[in-house]
Amino acid sequence: MPNRQKQVLFCSAGLLSLSCALSAAVITGLPFWLRGTVLCRTGAELVNATGTELDKFLGELSYGLFHGERVKQCGLGGRPSRFSFFPDLLSSIPAGLHVIIILFCSVVVLFSSVASGFFFFNAFGRPYETLQGPMGLYLWTCICVTSCLVLILFASEVKIHRLSELISNFKEENFVFQTYSEHYDSCFWIFFLILVLHGLNLVLIRLAGIQFPFQGKKEVELSGGAADLMY
Repeated sequence: MPNRQKQVLFCSAGLLSLSCALSAAVITGLPFWLRGTVLCRTGAELVNATGTELDKFLGELSYGLFHGERVKQCGLGGRPSRFSFFPDLLSSIPAGLHVIIILFCSVVVLFSSVASGFFFFNAFGRPYETLQGPMGLYLWTCICVTSCLVLILFASEVKIHRLSELISNFKEENFVFQTYSEHYDSCFWIFFLILVLHGLNLVLIRLAGIQFPFQGKKEVELSGGAADLMY
């Protein structure tokens, strides 16, 4: 492939990686990962509320990885409040899993930035056949694909560990809350888009004519073995 086309592909991949790094850094700190409603089960059971009557006992909840906001409805008007995971909720949530999610977000930010630099270096420099060259491009981009782990672990924390209910019932003595509905908010889907963009970068690397590392060696070994059999 001509050098001009390679430069265009690598620069495009570099800009995508840079945008992924900046986006991941911003959305990690925003409280828009999940939004839902929680039911005040105690209040609803006291008055045997059904159908539209449940609306008086439905509060709102939204949070991210560090902080969030909730409005509790128990039939007497809303009680808005804000909360922080660190250090308030550490004793009530699966803290180890939550910290791992944040660490993987940091990994995505770090290696997306590294990948961006290496893409620009390969576009305008003359890298050796080492981590600065094709092997590095595949390595850093594949590490960034671990953004899928952020999505999987966060979804498991929400669905399996019932994170919304743990937050809603934090320091509640008189009322019991349960999740009524919940859906992933904009930050979650932006992180999914980051995963897709890194997958697109792998395609751009291949379009630039760079084979996956060790693929060439494996083909040489196979051809050598066939030659041995012939003789």
